[in-house]
Amino acid sequence: MSTADRSPWWRGAVIYQVYPRSFADGNGDGIGDIAGIRSRLNHLSALGIDAIWFSPWYPSPMADAGYDVSDYRDIDPVFGTLADAEALIAEAHELGIRTIVDVVPNHCSDAHPWFQAALAGGPDAPERDLFWFRPGRGPNGDERPTDWIGEFGGPTWTRTTNPDGTPGDWYLHLFAPQQPDLNWDHPRVREEFEDILRFWFDRGVDGIRIDSAGLLVKDATLPEVQPDQPHPFHDLDGVHDIYRGWRRVADEYADRALIGEVWLPDRQRFANYLRPDELHAAFNFDFLGCAWDAAALRESIDGTLSAHAPVNAPATWVLSNHDVTRHVTRYGRADTRFSFAAKREGIPTDLELGTRRARAAALLSLSLPGAAYVYQGEELGLYEVEDIPYAMRQDPMWERSGRIDPGRDGCRVPLPWAGDEPPFEFSPTGAAAPWLPQPADWKDRTASAQTGDSASMLELYRAAIQARRADPALGDGELTWLPAPDGVLAFSRGGGGFTCLVNLSAAPVPMPAQGELLLASGPLDDGLLPSDTAVWLRTAEVTDGPRGADGPA
Repeated sequence: MSTADRSPWWRGAVIYQVYPRSFADGNGDGIGDIAGIRSRLNHLSALGIDAIWFSPWYPSPMADAGYDVSDYRDIDPVFGTLADAEALIAEAHELGIRTIVDVVPNHCSDAHPWFQAALAGGPDAPERDLFWFRPGRGPNGDERPTDWIGEFGGPTWTRTTNPDGTPGDWYLHLFAPQQPDLNWDHPRVREEFEDILRFWFDRGVDGIRIDSAGLLVKDATLPEVQPDQPHPFHDLDGVHDIYRGWRRVADEYADRALIGEVWLPDRQRFANYLRPDELHAAFNFDFLGCAWDAAALRESIDGTLSAHAPVNAPATWVLSNHDVTRHVTRYGRADTRFSFAAKREGIPTDLELGTRRARAAALLSLSLPGAAYVYQGEELGLYEVEDIPYAMRQDPMWERSGRIDPGRDGCRVPLPWAGDEPPFEFSPTGAAAPWLPQPADWKDRTASAQTGDSASMLELYRAAIQARRADPALGDGELTWLPAPDGVLAFSRGGGGFTCLVNLSAAPVPMPAQGELLLASGPLDDGLLPSDTAVWLRTAEVTDGPRGADGPA
């Protein structure tokens, strides 16, 4: 029985993120689509996941890979049709897999009918009230209303041209200019999105992932960003009233979940989104960005659990997603942390070391209390593709950062399924080339090449997720830290019947004197747990931890 069946499903689920453009191409145009996803559902079923989260699949000009939405109630033709999506949801349910769709509420596309009407109607168009149109500063209005810096870098205002050709007002966009921010102070915006939630819930969707959940409300006085002052558009208190409304909608249905993308360093502010009348869960970016270091990970885990406990919300554990450098690559670097500010090209990487650590991290994340997320290709051990030709890069981060940030294309390269050369059966025979190029040496990391190989990343993930589903100690619940040498994480679950050990130190450490080995992320060495290796043990009672323990990590 799945851990998700023992309590509300989102509290202990293993959730797999599908980035539709890069999962599988069914029609041969080189871009992933719903037909491709349906053809590979057997892979996800065999992996043992509880739910799929789909990145945006709506009609979009694709200025930001679908996060610029022009219609929230349909499917972009590049991915298929609404009927295709409904069939996919139903087929996943038949396999016992729930579905989560991505909703982008901070902004829409400049091709959205509301924004087009706002432009066409000129300064007096009522649709302008649905966005952030403002006059410019200076005698002729030539200066931007604020000097705010956008989430992709660069300015946050673009000037319009009036229907008569004269310079017009400016509009706000925290991301690319093609993504105008919506005005959540307007009741029509709130009503529209609550109706969008009902639209997808009525089609059987089990959850909503909320993009950029902390950015929706802005300070209407448009103050500049000042040190030690409330930020004008990050995490304003008014956002919580929006999510209370969304929660009321979700509660109209059975077993529906709201999951927020909330990037906040303040754990208390983060937990505010998870109060009983707001969101059900939110992504744990503190853990995602944490260094491969025992003390840092212990602090992140403890801080996460302590922040979630007062609001009785489940923690989430995330290693990679469609926005960040894949962790096989990060863990092979001298600095194993992740931050957008530090992303650069040409950083030396030891992929063998990164893969070994990623295997251990898989067992760590899948044994912590709460829900675990797996980004597509993570189960194949894929690394960040860092040599995409400049002319093929599509992420606006690349250009808007002045080509300093390499962008997110490297973690979005299409998956390798089988074969010895690209496109590795991502697309059918004779298809167009994949929209981003795949490395030739991914031939050893295809799903087909790894299936049946007990030493492969894929079989490790399959074994770990299946063991997690079968073990009542895992998923939602309590964690107890065990004594361990410096550099080692050791904890039990389920009252001591299950133990996880992760050796992040530079030297092997002794294994516990008792306990049945369930899984190991790598070979053991004559009773020793090697560096960068994790094990799962079945124990009859709480273990004393690794022999020679001299206190907690």
